[in-house]
Amino acid sequence: MNQLRIHYLQHVPFEGPGYIETWANSHHHTLSSTHLFEDFHLPSLDAFDWLVIMGGPMGVYEAAKFSWLKKEKEWILSAIEAGKTVIGICLGAQLIAAALGAKVYPNKQKEIGWFPVSLTAAAQTHALFKDFPHSFTVFHWHGDTFDLPNQALHLMQTSACANQAFIYQNKVIGLQFHLEAMPRNLRHMIDHGREELVPGNFVQTGDDILHKADQCNLTNQLLANLLDKLAAAFPLT
Repeated sequence: MNQLRIHYLQHVPFEGPGYIETWANSHHHTLSSTHLFEDFHLPSLDAFDWLVIMGGPMGVYEAAKFSWLKKEKEWILSAIEAGKTVIGICLGAQLIAAALGAKVYPNKQKEIGWFPVSLTAAAQTHALFKDFPHSFTVFHWHGDTFDLPNQALHLMQTSACANQAFIYQNKVIGLQFHLEAMPRNLRHMIDHGREELVPGNFVQTGDDILHKADQCNLTNQLLANLLDKLAAAFPLT
């Protein structure tokens, strides 16, 4: 596997790359980052091969409150148009959808905790996802959803949220849920978002979330398999 230059965008201090960093280090890839919660400068598109866009509590539609959102969306679109491999997680998936012209808006209910996602028929035959279980439990923390971008392939869904994952042009992937989360990431998100943990049909307590933290091992492995396949499908030239 060629050495990749992976750049990630981080929106808040408590939502970092998690297992993505572990995977990158194990393959001797290089990692760089832009912290949008600080004074920042977005790198040249020539400075990286993959772009990873992390999550955060803000909404894509809150540009009046977070002035950098407009610039970030435009830059993400530039990366997509330049043919970069792009992966968006939670807010990152929503930013990709918005950059591609789709609507992002509050979902009917929040989804926080460990809930199963199911693959669509299209995902079950897609080269990158066909080896995934047809249904598996993942960690969620999101209140927004999005329409699918034009020409994007719908990959996964849950009872609470229809559009959980998509792929665009075979190398731009949006995931609403957190395959990258490790137990310490769960604790950080709980510590910074306790006010959202009002138990309901699709919201679990912090204790319930941490009680199932060992499931991170499975979801991290699914992410590793996906990243391995993605790297093999688009080798550097």
